[in-house]
Amino acid sequence: MQISVLMDDSVSSASFSCEHGLSLYLTTPGHKVLFDTGASGLFLENAARLGLDLAAVDFAVLSHGHNDHGGGLRAFLDACPRAKVYMQAAALEPHFTRRASGKVEPIGLDPALRGEPRVVLLTGDQVLEGGFTIFSSVPGDKLRPQTQNTLLTGTAEDLRPDPFLHEQDLLYQEGDTAVLIAGCAHRGILNILERAVELAGRPMDAVIGGFHLSNPRDGGCVPQETLDAIAGALLRYPGTTYYTCHCTGPAGFEGLKRTMGDRIRWIGAGAQFQV
Repeated sequence: MQISVLMDDSVSSASFSCEHGLSLYLTTPGHKVLFDTGASGLFLENAARLGLDLAAVDFAVLSHGHNDHGGGLRAFLDACPRAKVYMQAAALEPHFTRRASGKVEPIGLDPALRGEPRVVLLTGDQVLEGGFTIFSSVPGDKLRPQTQNTLLTGTAEDLRPDPFLHEQDLLYQEGDTAVLIAGCAHRGILNILERAVELAGRPMDAVIGGFHLSNPRDGGCVPQETLDAIAGALLRYPGTTYYTCHCTGPAGFEGLKRTMGDRIRWIGAGAQFQV
């Protein structure tokens, strides 16, 4: 599998643009898959700089219902006239964040997407073609990130902590390769990884995505003690390499790297690599 990072909070070189968001282009021997669309249509410009034609995408997967991952979805639907987009039905429910000032702001997706015929609304796991499996069934509560306590669902009049039932992750299995792609790992990267290993029946060769160890709205990061615990748990999978970005945050990455060394790598917009 080749991974091309179309959008991230940082860039791999000055030739690319960045924004707070995530978008990955996955290429396998038989398929081209888009995972998330960033906060706007800016990911399309980075794709063009990499020579990637998004009209060739076979299908897209939306990790969850926040606009930094699905804000560019309408731009993708316009650019690719045939691909279906798979998301959990709950992704189109209202979602909010509470700023440091106490102000509550919406961060959900465009509700008009509910009527889009190419948007496939799921209510659980789904096996797709080409060795891909979407899964939202993530039990466990190990070291779920506290940086997301400001994220809410419900209505403006009846807000409650988000349980992230709208989050889904992507597993790829082909031959001797097993790869986990996560968006923000709101349900905890350790819990998500354990479920992926259970589904695959083997450890992952690579884990790619954000681990939500920082809060982009105030720059905070989980304590080093928590980072050490997460790093130790990730290292228990000796054959797995971790590629992280976005909501892991620079401080979160450096805190993990202190223990994990070259087992964890940072990827920014414009990066391309093979797993």
